[in-house]
Amino acid sequence: MGKIIAVCVSEKKGTEKKNVHSCEFIKDFGIKGDAHAGKWHRQVSLLSYDKIEEFKSRGAEVIEGAFGENLIVDGIDFSSLKVGTIFKCNEVVLELTQVGKECHTGCNIYQKMGDCIMPREGVFTRVLAGGVINEGDELVIISDVPNKPSTDALRVAVITSSDSGFAGEREDVSGPRICKIVNEYGYNVVHTTILPDDINMLYDEMKYICDNNTADLILTTGGTGFSQRDCMPEATQKVAQRMVPGIPEAMRAYSMQITKRSMLSRATCGIRKSTLILNLPGSPKAVEECLTYVMPELEHGLKILIGSANNCGR
Repeated sequence: MGKIIAVCVSEKKGTEKKNVHSCEFIKDFGIKGDAHAGKWHRQVSLLSYDKIEEFKSRGAEVIEGAFGENLIVDGIDFSSLKVGTIFKCNEVVLELTQVGKECHTGCNIYQKMGDCIMPREGVFTRVLAGGVINEGDELVIISDVPNKPSTDALRVAVITSSDSGFAGEREDVSGPRICKIVNEYGYNVVHTTILPDDINMLYDEMKYICDNNTADLILTTGGTGFSQRDCMPEATQKVAQRMVPGIPEAMRAYSMQITKRSMLSRATCGIRKSTLILNLPGSPKAVEECLTYVMPELEHGLKILIGSANNCGR
Protein backbone atom coordinates (compact mmCIF):
# COMPACT_ATOMS: atom_id res chain seq x y z
CA MET A 1 0.00 0.00 0.00
CA GLY A 2 1.23 3.49 -0.81
CA LYS A 3 0.40 7.06 0.15
CA ILE A 4 -0.13 9.87 -2.36
CA ILE A 5 2.45 12.59 -1.64
CA ALA A 6 1.65 14.90 -4.54
CA VAL A 7 -0.75 15.21 -7.49
CA CYS A 8 0.89 17.14 -10.34
CA VAL A 9 -0.15 18.45 -13.76
CA SER A 10 1.20 20.67 -16.51
CA GLU A 11 -0.90 22.64 -18.98
CA LYS A 12 1.72 22.39 -21.74
CA LYS A 13 4.01 19.58 -22.84
CA GLY A 14 7.70 20.10 -22.27
CA THR A 15 7.18 22.02 -19.03
CA GLU A 16 7.59 20.88 -15.44
CA LYS A 17 4.45 19.73 -13.68
CA LYS A 18 3.18 21.51 -10.56
CA ASN A 19 1.57 20.04 -7.47
CA VAL A 20 -2.13 20.96 -7.48
CA HIS A 21 -2.90 18.64 -4.53
CA SER A 22 -6.11 17.16 -5.98
CA CYS A 23 -7.32 16.24 -9.47
CA GLU A 24 -10.12 14.57 -11.37
CA PHE A 25 -9.16 11.42 -13.29
CA ILE A 26 -11.18 10.69 -16.43
CA LYS A 27 -11.70 7.15 -17.71
CA ASP A 28 -9.62 6.29 -20.80
CA PHE A 29 -8.24 9.83 -20.93
CA GLY A 30 -6.12 10.80 -17.94
CA ILE A 31 -6.04 13.76 -15.57
CA LYS A 32 -8.33 16.68 -16.31
CA GLY A 33 -6.24 19.69 -17.30
CA ASP A 34 -2.99 17.77 -17.87
CA ALA A 35 -1.24 18.18 -21.21
CA HIS A 36 -0.30 14.49 -21.43
CA ALA A 37 -3.86 13.22 -21.11
CA GLY A 38 -5.38 11.57 -24.18
CA LYS A 39 -6.51 8.29 -25.68
CA TRP A 40 -3.15 6.53 -25.48
CA HIS A 41 -1.33 4.23 -23.08
CA ARG A 42 0.66 6.85 -21.13
CA GLN A 43 -2.17 8.81 -19.53
CA VAL A 44 -0.85 9.06 -15.95
CA SER A 45 2.77 8.83 -14.77
CA LEU A 46 3.84 7.68 -11.31
CA LEU A 47 7.13 7.93 -9.43
CA SER A 48 8.23 6.55 -6.06
CA TYR A 49 8.83 9.14 -3.34
CA ASP A 50 11.93 7.38 -2.01
CA LYS A 51 13.54 7.43 -5.48
CA ILE A 52 13.09 11.20 -5.61
CA GLU A 53 14.55 11.62 -2.10
CA GLU A 54 17.53 9.44 -3.03
CA PHE A 55 18.14 11.58 -6.11
CA LYS A 56 17.88 14.78 -4.03
CA SER A 57 20.48 13.41 -1.60
CA ARG A 58 22.99 13.66 -4.47
CA GLY A 59 22.61 17.43 -4.43
CA ALA A 60 19.74 17.86 -6.88
CA GLU A 61 17.27 20.64 -6.17
CA VAL A 62 13.94 19.46 -7.55
CA ILE A 63 10.37 20.36 -6.74
CA GLU A 64 7.32 18.09 -6.91
CA GLY A 65 6.52 17.33 -10.54
CA ALA A 66 9.96 18.27 -11.84
CA PHE A 67 10.52 14.83 -13.41
CA GLY A 68 7.19 15.03 -15.27
CA GLU A 69 5.41 12.72 -12.81
CA ASN A 70 1.68 13.05 -12.16
CA LEU A 71 1.61 11.09 -8.91
CA ILE A 72 4.33 10.85 -6.28
CA VAL A 73 3.69 7.83 -4.07
CA ASP A 74 5.42 6.75 -0.88
CA GLY A 75 5.61 3.04 -0.08
CA ILE A 76 5.59 1.42 -3.56
CA ASP A 77 8.62 0.65 -5.75
CA PHE A 78 7.01 1.04 -9.16
CA SER A 79 10.09 0.02 -11.16
CA SER A 80 9.85 -3.52 -9.74
CA LEU A 81 6.28 -4.07 -10.98
CA LYS A 82 5.15 -5.66 -14.24
CA VAL A 83 3.02 -4.28 -17.05
CA GLY A 84 -0.61 -5.14 -16.34
CA THR A 85 -0.50 -4.41 -12.60
CA ILE A 86 -3.75 -2.78 -11.42
CA PHE A 87 -3.87 0.04 -8.83
CA LYS A 88 -6.83 1.54 -7.00
CA CYS A 89 -7.16 4.86 -5.18
CA ASN A 90 -10.64 5.82 -4.02
CA GLU A 91 -12.78 5.17 -7.12
CA VAL A 92 -9.87 5.58 -9.55
CA VAL A 93 -8.47 2.41 -11.14
CA LEU A 94 -5.17 2.52 -13.05
CA GLU A 95 -3.49 -0.13 -15.21
CA LEU A 96 0.31 -0.13 -15.51
CA THR A 97 1.12 0.03 -19.22
CA GLN A 98 4.83 0.93 -19.37
CA VAL A 99 7.84 0.77 -17.04
CA GLY A 100 10.40 3.48 -17.75
CA LYS A 101 10.64 5.48 -20.94
CA GLU A 102 13.03 6.55 -23.63
CA CYS A 103 14.05 10.19 -23.41
CA HIS A 104 14.02 11.85 -26.82
CA THR A 105 15.58 15.08 -25.55
CA GLY A 106 17.51 15.79 -22.37
CA CYS A 107 15.26 17.40 -19.74
CA ASN A 108 16.33 20.31 -17.52
CA ILE A 109 17.25 17.93 -14.70
CA TYR A 110 19.48 15.85 -16.99
CA GLN A 111 21.16 18.98 -18.29
CA LYS A 112 22.01 20.02 -14.71
CA MET A 113 22.78 16.64 -13.13
CA GLY A 114 23.79 14.42 -16.04
CA ASP A 115 21.06 12.00 -14.96
CA CYS A 116 17.28 11.74 -14.61
CA ILE A 117 15.40 9.00 -12.75
CA MET A 118 12.14 9.14 -14.69
CA PRO A 119 13.37 7.06 -17.67
CA ARG A 120 14.26 4.08 -15.45
CA GLU A 121 12.14 4.54 -12.30
CA GLY A 122 8.92 6.11 -13.56
CA VAL A 123 5.92 4.11 -14.75
CA PHE A 124 2.91 4.96 -16.87
CA THR A 125 -0.71 3.93 -16.56
CA ARG A 126 -4.07 4.28 -18.29
CA VAL A 127 -7.24 5.17 -16.40
CA LEU A 128 -9.70 2.25 -16.23
CA ALA A 129 -12.15 4.01 -13.89
CA GLY A 130 -12.39 7.71 -13.08
CA GLY A 131 -12.74 9.70 -9.88
CA VAL A 132 -10.75 12.09 -7.69
CA ILE A 133 -7.34 11.58 -6.07
CA ASN A 134 -6.05 13.87 -3.30
CA GLU A 135 -2.81 14.25 -1.42
CA GLY A 136 -2.79 11.83 1.51
CA ASP A 137 -5.04 9.23 -0.16
CA GLU A 138 -4.00 5.57 -0.20
CA LEU A 139 -3.00 3.76 -3.42
CA VAL A 140 -3.23 -0.03 -3.32
CA ILE A 141 -2.25 -2.81 -5.72
CA ILE A 142 -5.36 -4.89 -6.36
CA SER A 143 -4.02 -7.23 -9.06
CA ASP A 144 -0.50 -8.25 -10.05
CA VAL A 145 -1.63 -10.41 -12.99
CA PRO A 146 -4.83 -9.12 -14.59
CA ASN A 147 -7.18 -11.59 -16.23
CA LYS A 148 -7.23 -11.08 -19.98
CA PRO A 149 -9.20 -13.06 -22.52
CA SER A 150 -7.22 -15.45 -24.68
CA THR A 151 -7.94 -16.09 -28.32
CA ASP A 152 -6.34 -17.92 -31.23
CA ALA A 153 -7.30 -15.13 -33.64
CA LEU A 154 -4.55 -12.84 -34.90
CA ARG A 155 -4.54 -9.62 -32.88
CA VAL A 156 -4.70 -6.16 -34.46
CA ALA A 157 -3.99 -2.70 -33.04
CA VAL A 158 -5.27 0.32 -34.97
CA ILE A 159 -3.63 3.74 -34.68
CA THR A 160 -5.09 6.87 -36.28
CA SER A 161 -2.65 9.75 -36.78
CA SER A 162 -4.55 13.03 -36.88
CA ASP A 163 -4.11 16.34 -35.10
CA SER A 164 -7.77 17.28 -35.56
CA GLY A 165 -8.98 13.81 -34.61
CA PHE A 166 -6.91 13.82 -31.42
CA ALA A 167 -8.28 17.25 -30.54
CA GLY A 168 -11.85 16.02 -31.06
CA GLU A 169 -12.42 18.42 -33.95
CA ARG A 170 -13.02 15.70 -36.56
CA GLU A 171 -14.58 12.27 -36.40
CA ASP A 172 -12.27 9.35 -37.07
CA VAL A 173 -13.87 7.36 -39.90
CA SER A 174 -10.84 5.45 -41.19
CA GLY A 175 -9.95 3.76 -37.89
CA PRO A 176 -13.41 2.16 -37.47
CA ARG A 177 -13.33 1.18 -41.16
CA ILE A 178 -10.11 -0.74 -40.55
CA CYS A 179 -11.67 -2.47 -37.53
CA LYS A 180 -14.68 -3.53 -39.58
CA ILE A 181 -12.54 -4.99 -42.37
CA VAL A 182 -10.17 -6.97 -40.14
CA ASN A 183 -13.09 -8.30 -38.09
CA GLU A 184 -14.62 -9.63 -41.29
CA TYR A 185 -11.35 -11.51 -41.93
CA GLY A 186 -11.49 -13.08 -38.47
CA TYR A 187 -8.91 -10.89 -36.75
CA ASN A 188 -9.36 -9.67 -33.17
CA VAL A 189 -9.03 -5.90 -32.62
CA VAL A 190 -7.33 -5.56 -29.24
CA HIS A 191 -6.33 -1.89 -29.20
CA THR A 192 -7.42 1.35 -30.90
CA THR A 193 -6.21 4.89 -30.38
CA ILE A 194 -6.10 8.34 -31.99
CA LEU A 195 -2.86 10.31 -31.66
CA PRO A 196 -1.67 13.65 -33.03
CA ASP A 197 0.86 13.85 -35.86
CA ASP A 198 3.71 13.70 -33.34
CA ILE A 199 6.61 11.38 -34.19
CA ASN A 200 7.58 10.71 -30.58
CA MET A 201 4.04 9.88 -29.44
CA LEU A 202 3.50 7.61 -32.45
CA TYR A 203 6.87 5.93 -31.89
CA ASP A 204 6.15 5.39 -28.18
CA GLU A 205 2.72 3.91 -28.88
CA MET A 206 4.00 1.45 -31.51
CA LYS A 207 7.02 0.51 -29.39
CA TYR A 208 4.75 -0.18 -26.42
CA ILE A 209 2.46 -2.42 -28.47
CA CYS A 210 5.35 -4.36 -30.01
CA ASP A 211 7.52 -4.72 -26.92
CA ASN A 212 4.59 -5.87 -24.77
CA ASN A 213 3.34 -8.29 -27.44
CA THR A 214 -0.05 -6.58 -27.39
CA ALA A 215 -0.79 -7.24 -31.06
CA ASP A 216 0.51 -9.27 -34.01
CA LEU A 217 -0.33 -6.52 -36.50
CA ILE A 218 -0.43 -2.74 -36.16
CA LEU A 219 -2.42 -0.93 -38.85
CA THR A 220 -2.02 2.83 -38.98
CA THR A 221 -4.06 5.36 -40.90
CA GLY A 222 -3.13 8.93 -41.75
CA GLY A 223 0.10 10.88 -41.68
CA THR A 224 1.60 9.41 -44.87
CA GLY A 225 1.34 12.43 -47.17
CA PHE A 226 3.39 15.54 -47.93
CA SER A 227 2.12 17.81 -45.14
CA GLN A 228 4.79 19.24 -42.84
CA ARG A 229 3.04 17.43 -39.93
CA ASP A 230 2.80 14.03 -41.66
CA CYS A 231 5.30 11.77 -39.89
CA MET A 232 3.83 8.26 -39.68
CA PRO A 233 6.41 6.73 -42.08
CA GLU A 234 9.25 8.29 -40.08
CA ALA A 235 7.81 7.00 -36.79
CA THR A 236 7.44 3.53 -38.32
CA GLN A 237 10.99 3.51 -39.66
CA LYS A 238 12.27 4.65 -36.27
CA VAL A 239 10.53 1.84 -34.37
CA ALA A 240 11.01 -0.97 -36.91
CA GLN A 241 13.92 -3.39 -36.69
CA ARG A 242 13.37 -4.82 -40.19
CA MET A 243 11.64 -3.14 -43.13
CA VAL A 244 9.08 -4.85 -45.39
CA PRO A 245 8.95 -2.75 -48.57
CA GLY A 246 6.92 -5.19 -50.66
CA ILE A 247 3.55 -4.63 -49.00
CA PRO A 248 3.36 -0.82 -49.42
CA GLU A 249 4.83 -1.17 -52.92
CA ALA A 250 2.01 -3.60 -53.79
CA MET A 251 -0.60 -1.23 -52.36
CA ARG A 252 0.74 1.68 -54.41
CA ALA A 253 0.87 -0.42 -57.58
CA TYR A 254 -2.73 -1.52 -57.07
CA SER A 255 -3.92 2.00 -56.19
CA MET A 256 -2.23 3.43 -59.31
CA GLN A 257 -4.91 1.63 -61.32
CA ILE A 258 -7.51 3.73 -59.50
CA THR A 259 -5.75 7.10 -59.15
CA LYS A 260 -2.29 8.27 -60.16
CA ARG A 261 -2.12 10.32 -56.98
CA SER A 262 -1.35 7.11 -55.10
CA MET A 263 2.28 7.63 -56.20
CA LEU A 264 2.37 10.44 -53.61
CA SER A 265 1.88 8.03 -50.71
CA ARG A 266 4.88 7.65 -48.40
CA ALA A 267 3.40 4.65 -46.57
CA THR A 268 5.92 2.14 -45.27
CA CYS A 269 5.93 -1.18 -43.42
CA GLY A 270 8.22 -2.83 -40.91
CA ILE A 271 8.68 -5.46 -38.22
CA ARG A 272 9.56 -4.99 -34.58
CA LYS A 273 10.06 -8.23 -32.65
CA SER A 274 7.01 -10.34 -33.59
CA THR A 275 4.70 -7.50 -34.69
CA LEU A 276 4.14 -6.24 -38.23
CA ILE A 277 3.44 -2.51 -38.68
CA LEU A 278 1.70 -1.35 -41.87
CA ASN A 279 0.86 2.24 -42.81
CA LEU A 280 -2.45 2.80 -44.60
CA PRO A 281 -3.76 5.99 -46.24
CA GLY A 282 -5.89 8.50 -44.39
CA SER A 283 -9.08 8.47 -46.42
CA PRO A 284 -11.69 5.76 -45.67
CA LYS A 285 -12.04 4.91 -49.37
CA ALA A 286 -8.28 4.43 -49.87
CA VAL A 287 -8.05 2.49 -46.61
CA GLU A 288 -10.66 0.01 -47.81
CA GLU A 289 -9.08 -0.34 -51.26
CA CYS A 290 -5.55 -0.95 -49.94
CA LEU A 291 -6.43 -3.11 -46.96
CA THR A 292 -8.80 -5.46 -48.77
CA TYR A 293 -6.15 -5.90 -51.48
CA VAL A 294 -3.39 -7.06 -49.10
CA MET A 295 -5.44 -8.84 -46.42
CA PRO A 296 -5.57 -12.25 -48.17
CA GLU A 297 -1.75 -12.46 -48.13
CA LEU A 298 -1.08 -10.93 -44.73
CA GLU A 299 -2.22 -13.93 -42.70
CA HIS A 300 0.51 -16.23 -44.03
CA GLY A 301 3.22 -13.66 -43.36
CA LEU A 302 1.94 -12.98 -39.86
CA LYS A 303 1.83 -16.67 -38.98
CA ILE A 304 5.42 -17.07 -40.15
CA LEU A 305 6.37 -14.05 -38.03
CA ILE A 306 4.80 -15.42 -34.85
CA GLY A 307 6.03 -18.96 -35.58
CA SER A 308 2.75 -20.75 -36.26
CA ALA A 309 3.41 -21.48 -39.95
CA ASN A 310 6.31 -22.68 -42.07
CA ASN A 311 8.07 -20.34 -44.47
CA CYS A 312 7.43 -22.25 -47.64
CA GLY A 313 5.77 -21.84 -51.03
CA ARG A 314 2.26 -22.97 -51.78
